[in-house]
Amino acid sequence: MPHEPTGNRASVSTLVEGRPTLPKLREAAARCRRCHLWERGTQTVFGEGRARASVLLVGEQPGNEEDLAGRPFVGPAGRVLDEGLDAAGIDRDAAYVTNAVKHFKWEPKGKRRIHQKPNWTEMTACRPWLEAELEVVKPEVVVALGATAAQTLLGRSFRVTKQRGELVESELHPRVVATVHPSSILRAPDRDARRAAMEDFVEDLRVVAKLLG
Repeated sequence: MPHEPTGNRASVSTLVEGRPTLPKLREAAARCRRCHLWERGTQTVFGEGRARASVLLVGEQPGNEEDLAGRPFVGPAGRVLDEGLDAAGIDRDAAYVTNAVKHFKWEPKGKRRIHQKPNWTEMTACRPWLEAELEVVKPEVVVALGATAAQTLLGRSFRVTKQRGELVESELHPRVVATVHPSSILRAPDRDARRAAMEDFVEDLRVVAKLLG
């Protein structure tokens, strides 16, 4: 199935000198000015995990806690992700976690910083970093967590609601599985809805676990 190109492609060689490694990419990304989001984010939040992880999980962007800590998925959504991976039999310590956009996009509301969804320009500006992470890590399977990650990997027409839990091919990787972002489970209206959403999330991750053998 063909996927629309998402543009703004850049080889790893344009991001770092010499043989690319995750530490080199992380250091270079800390100085990234490819879009305006660096002006408001506390810091670049690069991916972390094993350099040869079997599964690479891509979220949308760092949240408030991740922006302050400088690490991906350390807030409430990260705890939901941990629970889901554990239930599906996937070791997070053997995974690599990152985001499609590496800076926190937010707007003020009183003393709080409220998440804003990245736009297409911001997503494509940040995509070379994700491409570089994929090239270095070389995962067996990529998991897109939520619409932003899925559309970054699979094109703007991709809909998680229609193809979640399915194995699909991206121009960036031959084996991609899309599911919801863990934060959507936290936003479910009541306990029963959260339980059902979590069960569906775990079922999607079990597809990944089977692919990993």
